[in-house]
Amino acid sequence: MAEIKLNKQHPLYQEDLSFILRTKGLDKLKDKKILITGATGLLGMCMIDALMKFNIEQNANIGIYAVGRSCEKAAARLGEYYNSPFFHFIEQDVREKLPANLSFDYIIPAASNTHPMAYSQFPIETIEINFYGVKHALDKAEKCGAVVLCVSSVEIYGNAREGDVFTESYTGELNLSTARSCYTESKRVCESMCQSYISEKNVNVKIVRLSRVFGPTMLESDTKASSQFIKKALNGEDIVLKSKGEQIFSYTYVADAVSAMLHVMLNGENGQAYNVSNGNCNVKLKDFAAECAKFAGKNVVFELPTETEKKGYSVAMCAVLDNSKLENTYWKPGYDFKNAINRTMEILH
Repeated sequence: MAEIKLNKQHPLYQEDLSFILRTKGLDKLKDKKILITGATGLLGMCMIDALMKFNIEQNANIGIYAVGRSCEKAAARLGEYYNSPFFHFIEQDVREKLPANLSFDYIIPAASNTHPMAYSQFPIETIEINFYGVKHALDKAEKCGAVVLCVSSVEIYGNAREGDVFTESYTGELNLSTARSCYTESKRVCESMCQSYISEKNVNVKIVRLSRVFGPTMLESDTKASSQFIKKALNGEDIVLKSKGEQIFSYTYVADAVSAMLHVMLNGENGQAYNVSNGNCNVKLKDFAAECAKFAGKNVVFELPTETEKKGYSVAMCAVLDNSKLENTYWKPGYDFKNAINRTMEILH
């Protein structure tokens, strides 16, 4: 399978970045310092691209500190910024404490294992990255007075009861008897830790609970079903579906997700959690596969998953996020499902 490669100068991707820069209150970031962990990931990379565009076009003077485990990966994903005085790359594992000599105005701990093979093969690492990544962000924020944006997930709700959608107060059925709970439970404890730091140490924290995010900044190593569909389509192959595909999930295009993250960080209330989703992107897995197949002129075929793959898969059949709380803060998504799929394909094609 050919390697996917993002053309950052593609007009559609530049439009996505311009959309993000219309986020309400973005001027608050001018002359500030922001630290982003998981900088080379799907979300981190898109956010850094947008903020660097803001620096270039609006002379925003934002100091961007990007944390990642690999200089090589950072060079491949973010290397065009290496000579910029606004960009600073910090090579370290997020399980280590953040540099003591630096202070920030905003901290976004976005590093996480977020795909099934990682849950299956590295469940201990998954827990540690989520937990320590957020804890070190909160400790640093206590010392320097930064705002923390905790990046949580739809997974914290557990499994929905039939016909239910997830509001921010929802609690579904939980299953702790498999290693896959490494992701769900570590995200839940991260949220609990945020509330504890707010209560005990007066740290300012906002929380976003993301639905399933996709888009052109996806990593080559991503094993999520949606990412596999996109990669197969880009390679002109049939789309492989490893279930009947009746699961219905909320999806969000990456530009919408990053816009929502910045919106909550700048405009949300301390201690509040906000679902990030798009009512125009609630689709069945089989329909996601079909849209990718349509782009490639190929078919959807069914294949049994391996035992290793099964261990990482969610058993949820319905995970739809109600985003009315976020929309009531005057945020709106910009991309419907078909548009988002086609943009992803065109940018990576």
